[in-house]
Amino acid sequence: MDKLELEGKWNEIKGKVKQAYSSLTEDDLTYEDGKDDELLGKLQQKTGKTRDQLVSWLKSL
Repeated sequence: MDKLELEGKWNEIKGKVKQAYSSLTEDDLTYEDGKDDELLGKLQQKTGKTRDQLVSWLKSL
């Protein structure tokens, strides 16, 4: 998923991610321009998934 795709679908994806991982907070899921790597790192820490697994999972949402 590239940066533009993520930005365009972020609100929809964010809701699905929060449903799947209730331990994630709104702060964890705050997406700011240029922070995609940081966001994926936070998701990795909270979910225990690899970056590739997360990217694949986010694409499937």
